Amino acid sequence: MKVKVKVRHIVLSLLAVSVIAPIFLYTDTVGIFFDPHSPRLDFLDDVAALTLSGDTGHLHVVPLETSTTLREPFGILDSDHSASSFRNETTEHKSTRVLSAAIEELQPQFNNPITRANESQLSAISLEEQRTQLSGKMNQKDHSANESDIMIEAADAQVRRLKDLLIRAKVYISLPAVKNNPQATRELRGRIKEVSRALGDAAKDSDLPRNAFDKLKAMEQSLEKCKHNQIKCDALVKRLRAMLHSTEELLRVHRKKTAFLQQLTSKTLPKGLHCLPLRLTTEYFTLNSSEQNVLDQEKLEDPRLYHYALFSDNILAAAAVVNSTLSHAKHPSNHVFHIVTDRLNYAAMRMWFVRNSPGKVAIQVQNIEEFTWLNSSYSPVLKQLGSASVSDYYFRAHQVHSDSNPKFRNPKYLCILNHLRFYLPEIFPKLNKVLFLDDDVVVQKDLSDLWSLDLKGNVNGAVETCGEGFHRFDRYLNFSNPLISKNFNRHACGWAYGMNIFDLAEWRRQNITNVYHRWQKLNHGRQLWKLGTLPPGLVTFWKRTHPLDRSWHVVGLGYNPNVNQREIEQAAVIHYNGNLKPWLDIGIPKYRSYWAKYVDYGNIYLRDCNINP
Repeated sequence: MKVKVKVRHIVLSLLAVSVIAPIFLYTDTVGIFFDPHSPRLDFLDDVAALTLSGDTGHLHVVPLETSTTLREPFGILDSDHSASSFRNETTEHKSTRVLSAAIEELQPQFNNPITRANESQLSAISLEEQRTQLSGKMNQKDHSANESDIMIEAADAQVRRLKDLLIRAKVYISLPAVKNNPQATRELRGRIKEVSRALGDAAKDSDLPRNAFDKLKAMEQSLEKCKHNQIKCDALVKRLRAMLHSTEELLRVHRKKTAFLQQLTSKTLPKGLHCLPLRLTTEYFTLNSSEQNVLDQEKLEDPRLYHYALFSDNILAAAAVVNSTLSHAKHPSNHVFHIVTDRLNYAAMRMWFVRNSPGKVAIQVQNIEEFTWLNSSYSPVLKQLGSASVSDYYFRAHQVHSDSNPKFRNPKYLCILNHLRFYLPEIFPKLNKVLFLDDDVVVQKDLSDLWSLDLKGNVNGAVETCGEGFHRFDRYLNFSNPLISKNFNRHACGWAYGMNIFDLAEWRRQNITNVYHRWQKLNHGRQLWKLGTLPPGLVTFWKRTHPLDRSWHVVGLGYNPNVNQREIEQAAVIHYNGNLKPWLDIGIPKYRSYWAKYVDYGNIYLRDCNINP
């Protein structure tokens, strides 16, 4: 008997040397657990004290293993490191390892609703103890918060799964194969009601009823049946493709109609702007001859002054240009405006500036009919505008090939006022420099410095617009024609009409008008460009344009609602180029105020014609 006892003691000693000693040598786990002051024990208490909701009375709590039964996580020992390296680990790293092991242990139990149900009685016993432990460990807030986030993520896994199945079921029930199967439809509708009732307003798994897991499995089985009952979708795919093609075609037609209606609206004269010239014309012919002629003729041809060329049949727009320019001019009396209009608006335009004369400024209004030298024998563009092909192009569009873009059929291109910009030396034979302004611009700064700019031998001073990719030569000219491709660079920068300083002396020296006439003759039949004034301007002033700083002229306020606000505020001239003019109802609202503040809506003529801001 004594021999057996001795043998047993020897065996136990050997076991202590071969098994227990290596544990103490290669890991500090045992030492830490025996250390009453170890932070790991505090952390494990926190893990055990966690709850899934503030209202613990309604939770199906999963009982947590105590700190003494937690397994050592796999892979925490590294044979390449000494035991001392592990002793130097921070408490944070040790706590993370234990937390990973705890979650691994809890996951199977957490996802099993049966386990939750069976353990519900045990949870009631431990609730009070967990609440006490948690309140006593508030100093470990960071560890608790991180662990709570992980547990909450897992806490709504079943809820999310049920919601996904519910969406899939609603999709399946709308498919023809399920609709044509009454039994499948009935079954799927029943499952949808069951799952919806079970899901309710649940935000996490603990809010679900005990039979939710059964409902989930039943729904999955029903969806699997529907999946196998689906027929081939070839016919459905063909039908959807046909519907897509039809919708795209309908969209294309509507876009074309929208573009046409917008173009039509932009060129239709509002009632107030139709009333205004009638009202002014009627009153103009009641004036005597002395009242009609109030101009200072000497200023009109003085090359030392600042001369502006404005060609317009819109009285209100012309008035806004003049008012905005003079309100920012340092010496208004040194500025001279030359306005050319058509015969229909000549009397009204003169009457407006007779009754609204801006001080000592000279404003000349001319009738284009008085330019007898401008006729079809001299100007190729006048001959083209009167041709039968152009008439067909505009008035019988259904009989000829139609352009996809309606802007090329804009009636303004039939108006010779738009082409007067190519005849500035003939209109102003005694002037050396002229600033050309469109009637849809607003001047925000003094422009007198433009007359002193050195154009370096060029004729035209303009702001380039190639910051946007579509404002290059290939946008406006037909580079498939060899006349264009051999003479111009398709990637060259375009520039903007609307505010241009022209050196008329250099224009005459280089005979630019003849250059313009030559290209207009070559464009017979619109083979080089569509109708308009910018394309012939690009070819006429090719390598004769001096680029101005962008702050002189900002464009796009008549079509682009995203023009940089800072650029607008700093610009000397802003341009409402496009269809959305500020005097029209379709104008961009946020830009209208820049123009409206230079219109006197209290004027008696505007009030009589019901023109309001």
